[in-house]
Amino acid sequence: MTPKRPFILGLTGSIGMGKSTVAAMFRELGVPVFDADAAVHLLQGPGGALLLMIEEAFPGTTGSQGVDRTRLGAAVFGDAERLKRLEAIVHPAVGAMRAGFLEETREAPLIVFDIPLLFEKGGFESVDAVAVVSAPADVQRARVLARPGMSEEKFEQILKLQVPDAEKRARADYVIDTGTSLAETRAEVERLVKKLVRSE
Repeated sequence: MTPKRPFILGLTGSIGMGKSTVAAMFRELGVPVFDADAAVHLLQGPGGALLLMIEEAFPGTTGSQGVDRTRLGAAVFGDAERLKRLEAIVHPAVGAMRAGFLEETREAPLIVFDIPLLFEKGGFESVDAVAVVSAPADVQRARVLARPGMSEEKFEQILKLQVPDAEKRARADYVIDTGTSLAETRAEVERLVKKLVRSE
């Protein structure tokens, strides 16, 4: 008999849709969440495991504080080959951390993989269902443009690299609406957790 494993819910959403807020709601409900972005920050932060490899591939992009994200971004931006080289360093390391997380949480009925580029990078094949966090375009735009250092141009560039929200919603098993109040979104997350844990 195959040993029981957690139901894996992939959580994704375009920039400014409130994915981090929703991930925190899952955590508050006791659901273990693997945060792919946090894993990357850890690997690239001060003393991070990937600093040497990144420095070798992209000289001058790391320092005592870890990866200089501005310099590294400039080194790979608009260059598909260089971006591929960086991903070949980062993705296996994040995959190993995710495998460790799966091992640690194998007794949980439900776990969440919080992966911003779940559709863009093909991670959706490794989850049992996908929940997309979504809000109306005007709400998204207002949230993103309120961020420090953000501009209309930067926002448009980011959107071009992401699968459109409408397509994400169409491909999702569940859509979590963050265009409402926090209380309504939290209630939606609670209903989804109960449903998925019960179906196990």
